[in-house]
Amino acid sequence: MTALESGRYHRLQLLLGLARLVLGAAFLAAVLLLGGGRILAELAARVTASAAGQVALVAAALGAGHALLGVPFAWLSSWVLPRRYGLLHQPFPAWLADRAKAAALGAAIGLAGVEVVYALLRLTPLWWLAAAALAFAFAIALTAVLPIWILPMFFRLTPLADTTLRTRLLALAERAGVSAVGVWIADQSRKSRTANAAVIGLGRTRRILLYDTLAAGFRPEEIEAVLAHELGHHAHGDLRRGLLVQGALSVVTFWVASHALSAGVGRFGYAGVADPAGLPWLALVLAALGLLLTPLVNAFSRYVERQADDFALALTRDPDGFIGAMERLAALNLAERRPHPLKEALLFSHPALDRRIARARAVA
Repeated sequence: MTALESGRYHRLQLLLGLARLVLGAAFLAAVLLLGGGRILAELAARVTASAAGQVALVAAALGAGHALLGVPFAWLSSWVLPRRYGLLHQPFPAWLADRAKAAALGAAIGLAGVEVVYALLRLTPLWWLAAAALAFAFAIALTAVLPIWILPMFFRLTPLADTTLRTRLLALAERAGVSAVGVWIADQSRKSRTANAAVIGLGRTRRILLYDTLAAGFRPEEIEAVLAHELGHHAHGDLRRGLLVQGALSVVTFWVASHALSAGVGRFGYAGVADPAGLPWLALVLAALGLLLTPLVNAFSRYVERQADDFALALTRDPDGFIGAMERLAALNLAERRPHPLKEALLFSHPALDRRIARARAVA
């Protein structure tokens, strides 16, 4: 696929993402300004006297409305475009089943989070600090259970059968000082041509994960280069650093949201900060804060990704293997090799691919 076609694909994805973002924000703003939150809260109060039940009903109604508006964009960005550009070959029923599982999981986690926040709002003015602490603990727990509970919902995971490659990769992990319980293969080829590798989990759940597309289509030294990058994150403690950054940003986010909720009580006539009618306002504030913080989060991410690249080059001492892996990944994953610097600064969690290859060539 040519660079022109790749550029067109990413432009279309960007336009769809922006349209979905604008429509979602407009939905929340319309509900807020038209008094939809108060109407939903009153209807919920007629159904149940339970505060938690009222929060659940209002949250479910808002979440369902927001999700339905996003369905066409999800279909276009995750099904139509990837198939048109050769990235996806998963049958539609299987794709739909994966989307349904992801939506159900996201809805369950989101509803639990909303219930916890409103329970804390009813308990203490310092709800924002407690909410940030619980979000931090949840992120740690989710990281630990990801390989044993979450990923098996979407992939068939099997131990790597190639004993020579398994021994080689575990030896690489040992040289990096990262312990892993084994090497597992995810059947990505059932869905897509894309390839990747990861080191996932914590402690006794930590394991090396390879897409079968990577294991079958890449040379051993290229697989080592990709894995060495992932090992670099664990060797540098990037998981810990990322959680700490995420925790600090959660404190700031919830603190600002606390002040915004208090202001909303007078501005929109809520009964108090714990009034479920204020949920659209809270959701809009959190979404706006998340959007504003995204460039900062991405800048930190690009910094640690550059460090992981340098670690991989030092560990393998094979810049040609690294360059070969990046070139193959670029072709398979239809990477945007030279994004506009502003787009890279705002939206990219990794350095642009051509920058990564240039650093490796400098080492070579």
